Amino acid sequence: MGPLLTVGHRGLMGVEPENTLRSFRRARREGLDAVELDLHLSRDGTLVVMHDARVDRTTDGRGAIAELSLGELRRLDAGLGERVPTVREVVTEIGGHLQLEIKDVAAARELAALVAACDLGGRVTVISFHDTALAAFAEELPGVPRGLVTGTSTATAPERAAALGCGLVSCELAWLTPEVVERCRAAGLEVLGWTVNTDRELARARQLGLDGVVTDRPEIVREVRAAA
Repeated sequence: MGPLLTVGHRGLMGVEPENTLRSFRRARREGLDAVELDLHLSRDGTLVVMHDARVDRTTDGRGAIAELSLGELRRLDAGLGERVPTVREVVTEIGGHLQLEIKDVAAARELAALVAACDLGGRVTVISFHDTALAAFAEELPGVPRGLVTGTSTATAPERAAALGCGLVSCELAWLTPEVVERCRAAGLEVLGWTVNTDRELARARQLGLDGVVTDRPEIVREVRAAA
């Protein structure tokens, strides 16, 4: 097996404000193989980058993203003076491979339009916890790689991912077992584990024979590269 793939969680949220251009640039500087980010639709239909459905936790504002215009979102401080980025900004300014996490069908269809317009099929993987969102994206762009994300439902990940035509699963490390990994292998799926932030978690990922890890921490990337 080759070296572990490293995926930056919301950029590198352990050391930078999550889901900001600053965080994504840091992930690139630290040499991660891919960057993961989360998408929501603003009130006026723009794909913006944020994990939660509300802005309260990660900005100085309040309210649901779906109830705020892009202009209102752009006035918020997302940490250290960073602004809430649009997905178009990220794909334009941040090179390399991106894992784009969608939360619902509406965002899936809007993302499909953006991926097609910007010819991004070769540098993105669309991921989601939600089977319906992945299926909706696949209806629009079946050739773009997709991945199923799972937490407590990890035991069903291999079969669900295969049924959806996914090429990978990204599973919460605590719920991954050798038996689940074996079933993923039988289904031809790559297996990533999240979130791997300690030496102990990295050792478990290696013990399970995972293909990659999702991390918040630059030191995990350095350890993976040193071992390789």
